[in-house]
Amino acid sequence: MNNLPQDPMILFSFVNTKLRDNYPSLDDLCDDLHIEKQQLTDTLAAAGFTYNPEQNKFW
Repeated sequence: MNNLPQDPMILFSFVNTKLRDNYPSLDDLCDDLHIEKQQLTDTLAAAGFTYNPEQNKFW
């Protein structure tokens, strides 16, 4: 995750924008960007965000 924003709020915005504009699922985003899904979800969960697969976004 070194190539992603380190600030949780910026990371939240970055990931949701990517999900909205380019990826139909979190798995697709993680595969394409070579990100560990668990690490990403843990980082955003620590900031109070959870992933909703039905809406394909964190909130």
